[in-house]
Amino acid sequence: MTMTMTMTMTMTMTAPYKTPQPARRGNATSERATAIKRGYKARLRRGDLLETIVYFSVAIVLALFLADGGATYFINIKDVATGLGIVTGLIGSDLLLIMLVLAARVPAIDRTFGHDKALALHRKLGKPVLYLILAHMLLLMIGYGIAQGLNPVAEAIDMIANQQDMSIAFIATGLLIAVVVTSLVIVRRKLSYEFWYIVHLLSYAAILLALPHQFTQGMMFADGTWARWYWMALYVGSLAAITIFRVIIPVASSLRHDLRVSQVVVEAPGVVSVTMSGRDLDALRAQGGQFFQWRFWAPNMWLDAHPYSLSAHPDGRSLRITVRDLGKGSGKLLSLKPGTRVSFEGPYGLFTEEARTTNKAVFVGAGIGITPIRALLEASDLAPHEATVILRGSDTTDVYLWQETYDLCVEKSASLRVLVGHRPRGVNTWLSAEAYGQGESLLTLAPKIKESDLYICGPTPWTELVIRDAKRLGLKDHQIHAERFDF
Repeated sequence: MTMTMTMTMTMTMTAPYKTPQPARRGNATSERATAIKRGYKARLRRGDLLETIVYFSVAIVLALFLADGGATYFINIKDVATGLGIVTGLIGSDLLLIMLVLAARVPAIDRTFGHDKALALHRKLGKPVLYLILAHMLLLMIGYGIAQGLNPVAEAIDMIANQQDMSIAFIATGLLIAVVVTSLVIVRRKLSYEFWYIVHLLSYAAILLALPHQFTQGMMFADGTWARWYWMALYVGSLAAITIFRVIIPVASSLRHDLRVSQVVVEAPGVVSVTMSGRDLDALRAQGGQFFQWRFWAPNMWLDAHPYSLSAHPDGRSLRITVRDLGKGSGKLLSLKPGTRVSFEGPYGLFTEEARTTNKAVFVGAGIGITPIRALLEASDLAPHEATVILRGSDTTDVYLWQETYDLCVEKSASLRVLVGHRPRGVNTWLSAEAYGQGESLLTLAPKIKESDLYICGPTPWTELVIRDAKRLGLKDHQIHAERFDF
């Protein structure tokens, strides 16, 4: 049965099972279930520990402030504004460093929360940090102004003109404002990734520019205090994490594995698979479903680094991505030549087998989102009949890597459903018009979904609709896995 015949005859279909395979022994299934449960509980414990560290760091900041005489600011009403200004500055600085660590791609954070959730929390902290820093400046101008008999504007001018390192501290605040503004969704969508990335490098500049005034004007690094050593350790540790995991390890890994393009295959109009070969690729411990930041050292391409998921589970000898021409970066991949050197960061993401919480899985992919689903299916350790795959495309040409996915479903005795066609007009659904008209749903397409993990990959609005339906069926958050790569 060919792809064309199957998909034009019916909008949904089920892959035929292979000759029945021997069922797994009961103890093997039990061991697998125990391992899944153990892994899930371990992630919960790591998550609780990391969250506790965040709250504890803020508590330490306040405790050190009080231990070094901070309480005296709240005895006299004239000093309250100054005291509050110092507190907001301390908490804001602490949370700013936590923000940077969340974006540093530290493996422990990535394996616990997933890349997208870590970045979501990073962005969520942006506005509170900015408000705290602005409150820090305003309250100190008010407090110092009260002490000197100056209005806040005059005090700000006096601080810039007469206090050491305050001028660059004001510049640092301006840079931080630029970073937060460009992180707003409505602004970010209008910016190119490259411009956004350059602007966000300013956050590191803001921290470095703010450091001098903390030595000369603030309590954070006052001689003879525990706070001095705490803050030094916090700054050094945060900047070290960024340097190690965003610079040193990626460069060293790229040099060690000497990755080069070995094959370029056009899968469909505007869709290309790039296979790369290198040394000791097993050491990467990459898994189907994960992604890398790729940089191809070819003319007019080496300045661009973009996140692309693996479209095949790594075999220890090569890595493969499948990319659709959706922009200037992806479009250039069609012209790649074998032998091109490749540097990378990763692997990243928790869209893997390690995220499983049950013995069953449902994989739902749309368009180019099918490719990581295909890789994840290949990597999965599922018993026969434990997996259901649902593929979605506007037409048959949008169901990428169809034959490979079909073959994997046959090999693993997994149910495969393919929904082709546009969505019905006036209906907020992820289903095709024909499937919707026939009364199809997540439950009819995957009858065991309530006792399964659900993996979803596709355009963000479409993904949200699948998640909405899954939650209406009663699936818990820990059962739903939908990692996003938006910056």
